Amino acid sequence: MGDTRLGPVESRFADLIWANEPLASSQLVQLAQQELQWKKSTTYTVLKRLCSRGLFQNQSGTVSSLLSREEFYARQSEQFVEETFDGSLPAFLAAFTTRKKLSDEEVRQLQQLIEENRKG
Repeated sequence: MGDTRLGPVESRFADLIWANEPLASSQLVQLAQQELQWKKSTTYTVLKRLCSRGLFQNQSGTVSSLLSREEFYARQSEQFVEETFDGSLPAFLAAFTTRKKLSDEEVRQLQQLIEENRKG
């Protein structure tokens, strides 16, 4: 997958698709008009852009995702850690916790996640 970054408006549009998929492209046009005040041409332009980036497909007038919302944001997060912290999750967490202390519940959840991943 190419560039995983989405601007704020692209994110709202992508969320419309993820929340309603699969959906007819005509239904997507209506949703985008209601939620984003977009014209039909704008909807198709942005859809085409996101399809070319490997996020969605428009097959025979039906729009669906090639990546789930969760998978997309997991890849985006991974890319951020790779680019910003040389792929080091501990370096990311160290930077994150210098300004925001973790609650006991967050620590518990992280410990649980570590244990689940340790088991494979």
